[in-house]
Amino acid sequence: MKTKFSGILTLFLAFVVQLTFAQEKTISGTISDENGLPLPGVNIIVKGTTTGTQSDFDGNYSINASSGDVLSYSFIGYTTKEMTVGSANNISFAMEVDSEALEEVIITALGVERTAGELTAATKVVDAEELTQAANPNAVQSLTGKVSGLKINTTNNGVDQTTRIVLRGNRSLTGNNQALIVIDGVISSANTLANLAPEIIASTNVIKGAGGSALYGSQGSNGVIIVTTKSGSSSEKIEVSVNSSISFEDVAFVPERQTKYGQGWNGVHTSYENGGWGPEFDGTMQPVGLPQADGSYIMAPYSGDSDNIKEFFKTGTILQNGVTLSAGDKTGNVLLSVNNQQTEFVVEGDELNRTTVLFKGNKQLGKWNVGGNVTYNTSSVKTTTPNLFTELLQTASNVPVELFENSGNEGHWTSYYRNPYWMRDNIRNSSNTTRMNGVANIKYDVNDNINVVMNSSVRNFKSYTRNYTNEYIDTIGIGGGDHSTVSQFGQSNSEETNIYNDIFVNFDYMLTDDISLTALVGNNIQDNMFSATQVNGSNLTIPGYYNIDNITGRPNTFNTIQRDRRFSLLGSVDLGYKDFLYLSVTGRNDWTSRLADDRNSFFYPSVGLSFVATNAFPGLKKGGILNYAKISGNWAKVGNDRVGPYQINSTLNQATGYPFGGLNSFVLDQTIADPLLVNEFIESYELNLNLAFFKGDRVRLDFSIYETKNTDLVTGITTSAASGLANTTVNVAASTTKGFEIDLGLTPIRTKDFRWDLDVNFATDETVIDKISDNSDEVALASFADIGIFATAGEEFPLIKGTAYQRDPQGRVLIDPSTGNPLKTGSFQVLGKSNPDYVVGLNTAVNYKGIRLAAVMDYRTGHQFWAGTKDWLSWSGHLVESADGGRRGFIFPNSAINTGTAANPVYEANTNVITGGTTYANYLDYFSNEYRSVSENFVLDATAFKVRELSLSYAFSKEMLKNVGLSSLRLGVNARNPFTVLPAENRGYADPEIGRSSGNDQGLSVTGQYPITRTYGMTLNLTF
Repeated sequence: MKTKFSGILTLFLAFVVQLTFAQEKTISGTISDENGLPLPGVNIIVKGTTTGTQSDFDGNYSINASSGDVLSYSFIGYTTKEMTVGSANNISFAMEVDSEALEEVIITALGVERTAGELTAATKVVDAEELTQAANPNAVQSLTGKVSGLKINTTNNGVDQTTRIVLRGNRSLTGNNQALIVIDGVISSANTLANLAPEIIASTNVIKGAGGSALYGSQGSNGVIIVTTKSGSSSEKIEVSVNSSISFEDVAFVPERQTKYGQGWNGVHTSYENGGWGPEFDGTMQPVGLPQADGSYIMAPYSGDSDNIKEFFKTGTILQNGVTLSAGDKTGNVLLSVNNQQTEFVVEGDELNRTTVLFKGNKQLGKWNVGGNVTYNTSSVKTTTPNLFTELLQTASNVPVELFENSGNEGHWTSYYRNPYWMRDNIRNSSNTTRMNGVANIKYDVNDNINVVMNSSVRNFKSYTRNYTNEYIDTIGIGGGDHSTVSQFGQSNSEETNIYNDIFVNFDYMLTDDISLTALVGNNIQDNMFSATQVNGSNLTIPGYYNIDNITGRPNTFNTIQRDRRFSLLGSVDLGYKDFLYLSVTGRNDWTSRLADDRNSFFYPSVGLSFVATNAFPGLKKGGILNYAKISGNWAKVGNDRVGPYQINSTLNQATGYPFGGLNSFVLDQTIADPLLVNEFIESYELNLNLAFFKGDRVRLDFSIYETKNTDLVTGITTSAASGLANTTVNVAASTTKGFEIDLGLTPIRTKDFRWDLDVNFATDETVIDKISDNSDEVALASFADIGIFATAGEEFPLIKGTAYQRDPQGRVLIDPSTGNPLKTGSFQVLGKSNPDYVVGLNTAVNYKGIRLAAVMDYRTGHQFWAGTKDWLSWSGHLVESADGGRRGFIFPNSAINTGTAANPVYEANTNVITGGTTYANYLDYFSNEYRSVSENFVLDATAFKVRELSLSYAFSKEMLKNVGLSSLRLGVNARNPFTVLPAENRGYADPEIGRSSGNDQGLSVTGQYPITRTYGMTLNLTF
């Protein structure tokens, strides 16, 4: 590794030396606004070059330029100022407000740059400072709460967390609803972004609707997140930046459990029981668990601690270190960045080690501009199984968990479940992955009005995974329990290669003095290849020897090779009139190899209009109240490439029971996609209003409203037995998604030394199913014995359905008078929905003389989720509800009895029929069976208020650093997810964001997942 790094560094330095430098000097100064206050974020560019910088929070800047060069100073809302470099090294002045000032440039689809006035679709830019302020190693999570309409859920907690990224709700029922990720102009993946070091990201632009992403065709149907990595500096000397942080991670909360009754069953204390059905706590010393190796018992007070299982977890650490070298001149720049993350999770032995290397360069050679980058990422992850938390939950609150770390299964605190410490050490998984992404950008200026651009990328992902489970044989079986575990071993290899190429011609003309034309025409080619091989087996002959030859019997094997290709022609035309009226028209035609030849071509058009009222009518700005007003709208028809490779082809599967001896047999797959399938279609309408008030845009208001009609949705339908098929995937379903977003930005205070920015965003979206199929009004995305996630015609999607209580017309629960048990429904009932009614986000930052205090928080409400943890705790006596009332029968609250007949019911309030029986055993049986069989008991309010980020930092002034050789130094402390507020009924059972997958079956929080964590840390950033 040392040799490779030295080689890269040598090449980097050699390239820097070869750059042709002019005789330059450093120009510095301070830029202020019309009131004499410092103006941060002013763009300063050496005219005619790519060399540029920005003013800092105090309005200060420095840039390398030569005598005679012209410096251009621009900032939205102010007149562009040009200053010629003379003998002086300091250029300072106050900018003037002007309605014709240059607007902020935003990178849009295909890397095209547009001003804010030209945009016809809603977008949101998140800059590097916001992205890294809390030192989150996951760039995807860093966006949470900062963009209206963007919902990011951490669907599975762990050392290498998974996320779900959805913009403006769900459009597809069974397909992909996650936003497209584009990095440095080429399509990438959410997994790649999550593994990219946030420190090398310059900016992120979120294009929310299909109108702004239609040029990506079917891949842009769910909105786009455009990420731009940092480029080399324009400084003649090599600039070195160092970032370092350490964070400490701990479990935020565990499920609350009852602390009134201890270990035992049927009211009797039993030291090896998993249940909390023992006698009431009395504080006496009692034996806990099975005998230890020396025959003794672990003794502990017979008293409860609801957080005792938290002792299983440790304090984890996250170390992040990176160094970036950059240099350049007017004609080019280079950058080399190396970042490393080392994480030790809250579970001992769960570790991650990730290194990201980025090499990026750009060079202007006459009419040619050649650039590109190579990103190399390697990651090593070691984990145990999160299912150990399921077994950890079977722990009475009197058990001193930490004392059983070295007891193994034979000395565990219960004979019915495995020791989580044993599982931690004996069920192990490891994965090693490498990601290599190469991007080339070539631009040729034909003349002042025409240029040709090519963006090419090759992305390669390789993964090797290995897992094993050691054997344990329970030879004693105390109380009928059995810890026995079958040994297993498996490994897999996979590789994915994605080839991407754009080539297009840009046109930029002034047709008249008032009418501008920009146009683009080009094509895109994509080629995706994937292969995987898996092998696994059971019963290792030699314990601890992890090799497939060591398994007993024939191993299970699997391999697959897939390839799909896409060819596209695309174009756009943008017309502008007098800097206040803009028309944008785009079109793209995709051909995909996934569908039949006569049905694989799709055309996706869009049209948008933008009107900047304050430019059209300058008089609106008189009085100093309204500073900016724009209204825009768009229509787009895009698709969703729902069908996977070879899904429309008949495939053969190995028949059950084969191979048998020397014979083999195959049968046709009973699940097939309709050969006449087409892509899903999404027709989108969007209207936007953007307002800014007072000088310096002290008040900013953005409003967006949208609707999408989703047709030809792909779903599975049951076929007749005569067809020989069990299920067929067809284009039959339809849905409608509606929503709106409000963004309010305020700068309540702005003085020379103090600035307070406050941004509040509100978003709501709703998807209603219009149709499932001609023969059915419902389809299950995930369905189990008592609970499931469904798409149901006429209902919001996704829908939670399960078993529920029978009720009378007044809503009272009906009781069986003969048993005292509540009556439950014979079919699934609607219990809730997993999509929130609305999400409110708040971002704020206070700056004072180098001190910066920032916070990000959000609030989600109006939805529900099924808490598998509550279900799992119910039968074993750990629920708080099971300890209420002294563990004896009770009158079911708000219940009624039918005193009439089934045909002619008469409902009366229940005042004397007891639920739960008259004995401890009856009560136990009620919770273990009747209570648990009603899923309604476990569907909870998913409302959550979360403080996502808190950060406090201090940037030393240039005067303080001038004698220590540093150009910048910032120290900070931060916290991520420090506070979470949940409804009272959610007793810490689960974070409502956590789901069983990252797919569309949101709303099911299963038990085999770790509790959420929070982090506290410190950061150091310096440049010299």
